[in-house]
Amino acid sequence: MKKVLLFAIMAATTGIASAQVKFGVKAGLNLSNVSVSPAEAGVSYKIAPGFNAGFLANISLPGKFSLQPEVVYSGQGTKMTSPDGNGNINLGYVNVPVLLKYKTAMGFFVEAGPQAGFLLSAKAKSAGVTTDIKDSFKSTEIAGVFGLGYMSPLNIGVDARYNLGLSNLDKSSISTSTAKNGVIQIAVFYFFGGK
Repeated sequence: MKKVLLFAIMAATTGIASAQVKFGVKAGLNLSNVSVSPAEAGVSYKIAPGFNAGFLANISLPGKFSLQPEVVYSGQGTKMTSPDGNGNINLGYVNVPVLLKYKTAMGFFVEAGPQAGFLLSAKAKSAGVTTDIKDSFKSTEIAGVFGLGYMSPLNIGVDARYNLGLSNLDKSSISTSTAKNGVIQIAVFYFFGGK
């Protein structure tokens, strides 16, 4: 039994060591919102545009699978309407998704995996006044990522994703409401190197 286990470990290590790794860059559009439950009376939240940009690696796995870790800056937030006035909440994250990808022979792929987000900034803007509200938000967030896309033979690709926030953003220990991110991302990416 020990010999079988040792052989399996050696085979897995050899497979990872010989795996093809590609590195690339990406950038694109965010359409984000914050879902608050239960919602306050008279307050509504709407989609706000933003951008994403960062670096990615793709590690080939057996078959048509690959593992893709990324480090991406993501501008998120929401447009808020209330009886007191309208404003924007702008959140800046460094997101680190680790995605399992399945790619067809034609270049189309699906992807899914977990994502950790690290809050860099949180600001509220209303009537031309910007206020730092970072202390009201938790510094980390966990999300699930689901997407699909296309990778061309020229190492240029496009993907569309939905980042489903799983953790409560609200730092307050006395609040009875929860706030979670939801982000649609559309991005173009490029891998350096050969086909």
